[in-house]
Amino acid sequence: MNYLIVFLGAGIGGALRHGVNTLVPRLLGSAFPWSTLAVNIVGSLAMGLIAGYFAFKGEASQAWRLFLTTGILGGFTTFSAFSLDTALLYDRGATAPLLFYVAGSVLLSILAVFLGLAVMKLNGQ
Repeated sequence: MNYLIVFLGAGIGGALRHGVNTLVPRLLGSAFPWSTLAVNIVGSLAMGLIAGYFAFKGEASQAWRLFLTTGILGGFTTFSAFSLDTALLYDRGATAPLLFYVAGSVLLSILAVFLGLAVMKLNGQ
């Protein structure tokens, strides 16, 4: 049942992401990735608000948490999960793991994209 809950939430989040990807370039142009920047910031703010609410203000079922965070926000942007993980490492005082996680996530992910592009470029020729 949890997979279905996440699936439904991710569909909503993905549709919201598509809406932002359609609207923002019309408003701001497409020379800069404004859509991705907006999604990352809004998704991270939403993750902070939701996680903060669950942690400090109220209880919610595991299904509701999965639907909102892993589902909707996961479909909208996975950057929000990265941001929350970073904040949790900071709150724990885990400076070395935090630095490794941030640098590793950003640098290795970018390198992985370049590697994937290079492999496909080589295979396409």
